[in-house]
Amino acid sequence: MRHGVRILRAVTSHHRPGGGFRNPWVAQAVPGFGGLLKWMLVHRTTRPRPRDPDPSVFVRVTPAFARPRATPEQLTVTWVGHATLLVQLGGLNILTDPMWSERASPVRFAGPRRWVPPGIAFDELPPLDVVLQSHNHYDHLDDATVRRLARAHAAAAWIVPLGLAPFVRKRGVRNAIEIDWWQEHQISSLRVAATPAQHFSARGFGDRGDTLWCGFALRSGDGRSVYFAGDTGYHPEFGKIGERYGPFHVALLPIGAYEPRWFMRYLHMNPEEAVEAFQKLNARAMVPIHWGTFKLTDEAMDEPPVRARRAWKVAGLPPDHYRQLAHGETLVLD
Repeated sequence: MRHGVRILRAVTSHHRPGGGFRNPWVAQAVPGFGGLLKWMLVHRTTRPRPRDPDPSVFVRVTPAFARPRATPEQLTVTWVGHATLLVQLGGLNILTDPMWSERASPVRFAGPRRWVPPGIAFDELPPLDVVLQSHNHYDHLDDATVRRLARAHAAAAWIVPLGLAPFVRKRGVRNAIEIDWWQEHQISSLRVAATPAQHFSARGFGDRGDTLWCGFALRSGDGRSVYFAGDTGYHPEFGKIGERYGPFHVALLPIGAYEPRWFMRYLHMNPEEAVEAFQKLNARAMVPIHWGTFKLTDEAMDEPPVRARRAWKVAGLPPDHYRQLAHGETLVLD
């Protein structure tokens, strides 16, 4: 145990020689600038994209989480939108990848715009105990939201991957804890472990891989457990995560932002891969996330859950264990 962090094993293959981080499973997980130009200037101009639905198809419902906190025996999950969820576990209020801004962008006048207002209005948040930050991309780590949370929920502990603590501290966060893959941190009766993910980090042109990215496994003192994948492509560690931290009562898995596949395959799972990851995680139920909020890639906005349900059915999984939520909807798990 070091500084409240339990180190389970030495993992260095994702540490880049000379500093920073990399994906240990593929040599070049992130396409270069040439690939980006090919996507934007060639692929998008020569291949028709599927038509998006009217934004009105994405309904927003009234949340039903417990206020101010759930009892230690309760487990609730409320989808705010994209990768932002309010999880009530072990008597604590836990927020993932908080994002309340109108655009996922470094500027207010351009960039992907929110299709649906946040499922929980910012001022309606309950008192937060823990904030989990998976990585530093603009659709997951939002400058304005961090500052608002730091003021309104100053007592919350932020658990972040290596290298991200300076960012949130600079914006007012008082208690930021950095952990590496397979490391754990204990808050009250809650155990939080950072888990491997296949992605990358960058907020500009010269900082790619300078900070780490991860998912999180959560377990309360009475054994209730949640897996939050963050942002990830399919990788070979899902089975190991399930063995070490499962069984999970629910897995929160990204299913969107996957086309074109030649560009996105190492960064974001498609719905079929998300269902395959679920099967390896030793989880009971799945809540799909990372779709229907920001238009980031080329698939239609309403396509991911259609494909995910189809893959779920093909896999022969129990229909009622796929728990698709509307923005703001609360799932109560017994």
